[in-house]
Amino acid sequence: MPQTAEIATADLKEIAAQVRRDIVRMVHAVNSGHPGGSLGCTDLLVALYFKVMKHTPQPFDMDGTGQDLFFLSNGHVSATLYSVLARSGYFPVSELATFRKLNSRLQGHPTTHEGLPGIRIASGSLGQGLSVACGAAQAKKLNGDDRRVFVLMGDGELQEGQNWEALLYAAHHKIDNLIGVIDRNGQQIDGSTAEVGGLGDLRAKFEAFGWHVLEADGNDYATLLPALEAAQAATGQGKPVMYIMDTRMGFGVDFMMDGHKWHGVAPNDAQLATALEQLVVGTAGDY
Repeated sequence: MPQTAEIATADLKEIAAQVRRDIVRMVHAVNSGHPGGSLGCTDLLVALYFKVMKHTPQPFDMDGTGQDLFFLSNGHVSATLYSVLARSGYFPVSELATFRKLNSRLQGHPTTHEGLPGIRIASGSLGQGLSVACGAAQAKKLNGDDRRVFVLMGDGELQEGQNWEALLYAAHHKIDNLIGVIDRNGQQIDGSTAEVGGLGDLRAKFEAFGWHVLEADGNDYATLLPALEAAQAATGQGKPVMYIMDTRMGFGVDFMMDGHKWHGVAPNDAQLATALEQLVVGTAGDY
């Protein structure tokens, strides 16, 4: 299904269900990966690539001149990005079957040296995505390119200091074509973010750093889409924009939801069957 601003919410939900099927099947096939966070951020990536962003899957251009750019900072949720890229036309959907296998272009964390269309940075070392997005957005402004840059970050990676340097930099330089998204699911590999390293009042912190901030549910298109519209409307006004997106780890598969257990655990055969029973096959079908 091509990207279009007119796509219906029902279609987005169908695509999201199919992407979630891809995620659990990909992780199960190699007994490796990160299904929890991948399932939680699916709705955002589907909305961005199928409705919100102006982008050209083919031919893929690393510079993305005249296009909106997306950067994934929490690279361990690569299964979501690979599925969305494939299903929006960047590379064949059949290639999803190579996820995390030897010599695959679909590595566990995205990399650039394989030349996979849609991947502009290697990510997985957490805390770096916002810095890259700042540079890309600033380059667009310097080049007179009026498109936007989006970056997704996990809430756990905000415990790394480089993010806060980038937050200061973006506000100081008025990089107002930048939209950051925090996937606030409250979980990370070792437990809840509150237990591992509490983040406090993120809205107050971002606002103190000079950002325009909004908050909304990220697993409900009735709130997600208006939030993305509001984020875009806030660009071009002298401040970078941050959308704090509340999601549920493992969203869409009931036994994977909310806890940190499924951060990096693959489902077994029985668990996969249960998960697939809860996710509707889209019109495009499984890979």
